[in-house]
Amino acid sequence: MTPSERDHEIGRRRTFAIISHPDAGKTTLTEKLLLYGGAIQLAGSVRARRDQPSTASDWMELEKERGISVSSTLLQFEYGGCVINLLDTPGHKDFSEDTYRVLTAVDSVIMVIDAAKGIEERTRKLFEICRLRGIPIFTLMNKMDRPSQDPLTLLDELEKVLGIGAFPVTWPVGNGETFRGVYDRLERRLHLYERSARGRHRAPERVSGIHDEAFKTLLSPKDHADWVEEIEMLAGAGESFEPADIQTGLLTPVFFGSGITNFGVQLLLDYFIRHGAPPQPRISTDGRSIDPASPVFSGFVFKVQANMNPRHRDRLTFVRICSGTFEKDMVVPDPDTGKPVRLSYPQKLFGQDRESVEIAYPGDIVGLVTHKAFRIGATLTTDPEIRYDEIPRFSPEAFATIRNIGTEKQKQFREGLDQLLDEGVIQAFKTPESGLTSSLLGAVGQLQFDVVLHRLRNEYGADPRIDPAPYTLVRWFDAGVRRDQYEEAYLGIGVKLAEDLQGYLVLLFPTAWALDYFLEKNPGTRLHTVSPQAKALPASVI
Repeated sequence: MTPSERDHEIGRRRTFAIISHPDAGKTTLTEKLLLYGGAIQLAGSVRARRDQPSTASDWMELEKERGISVSSTLLQFEYGGCVINLLDTPGHKDFSEDTYRVLTAVDSVIMVIDAAKGIEERTRKLFEICRLRGIPIFTLMNKMDRPSQDPLTLLDELEKVLGIGAFPVTWPVGNGETFRGVYDRLERRLHLYERSARGRHRAPERVSGIHDEAFKTLLSPKDHADWVEEIEMLAGAGESFEPADIQTGLLTPVFFGSGITNFGVQLLLDYFIRHGAPPQPRISTDGRSIDPASPVFSGFVFKVQANMNPRHRDRLTFVRICSGTFEKDMVVPDPDTGKPVRLSYPQKLFGQDRESVEIAYPGDIVGLVTHKAFRIGATLTTDPEIRYDEIPRFSPEAFATIRNIGTEKQKQFREGLDQLLDEGVIQAFKTPESGLTSSLLGAVGQLQFDVVLHRLRNEYGADPRIDPAPYTLVRWFDAGVRRDQYEEAYLGIGVKLAEDLQGYLVLLFPTAWALDYFLEKNPGTRLHTVSPQAKALPASVI
């Protein structure tokens, strides 16, 4: 392949995630983008996906039962001459780590906001993460088919609360029951829609201009006059549409619509294809900028998932391609040992569905089925000098002891728990009491423990039990600090000395007061919220 051909393929890639506060309509929008992108023929609700396994982004039974996303999923398809890599992320705060790992692998983001509620806590935190990484953001004011806040109020909140310039590309016609469509301000076209049955098909659409006499009859004379006044006001004030500002994250294009009725979805998708960021350079740990067009292959592991296909009981490693060209059966140095390892059985993914892939380009996400269990954050490259340090670890806030009831399923219990730890679903700590029969787990939120129990029972046939542990905080010592240096020290009531799975020494505290007491009694001791090998996040986004 010539460099120009590779550059063309790189320019066609659009790799993005959808982020939102829970219940803002993220998963529904994901389905509708697939519908308008031609990837599926019929959209359905989360609960209806039991009968549509090939279209489901929420593929685990637990997700179907609770109607939430607890694991990120890749959906890859072509639309408008571009190759789309859409990563559906968990919205619940208990799965912050999985969401953040996904955000390390994307080049753009679509942020979904419930137009009735405005900017909520989870939206703000996810936005801060995107801003830290300089990720371009497209915004959808969703659920306009329900009573919503005034559109001007929503724009004002977006700019004041998030501190980003906002340009409304589309403007709603009506609100709630009177919501009829949107006006494309750049193309000066009015898109009027009719509802389809439960939004399962593309919404019938009529395109015209704002002076269309039929349009005037859709609103009351006063509402129509107010609407025209808003359009004129927007034309004379506010941000201008600058594609360069979108690419640098200074400006967010704003779209109004309804995922459930499909109103405005295709306009969002079409503008995203034109203005969403193609694959961007990545900074290696030595400060070099690695251009996607470089002939040297490089990528990093951002997710490991076991049992996506329960019939095969396999483990899939998700790799974001950053530079060069990936080819099936290529050989790279093992990131841990340096020994050659063959990257066989690469998969192109669409939810649970897979197909073999022979070649992939920067921006693509490849699923590897390998005997080698690559760790999350590992760099795969033909140049051993390249290393990416993309993946952080969140400090656990919930702790529990897990063990298997009885001895019959002990092997299944240990195998399952080890695989879930490889996936990064939870963290584990070694204490004098832990061993083969029990482990101390740490998680960002309690819901992660529910996922562990569910998957150990349903995927591995184990019989686990989880009991709360009396800790609320964990802190890491500096690298090189040994256990024997503190075994004789007074740590405080309820404070436990332990190690993480990489062998780094930690202290487990029952309360924040216990942490303060330890630091007071041990002046000069430095403690950290992440392990020495982990990349930290600012406290404001954790």
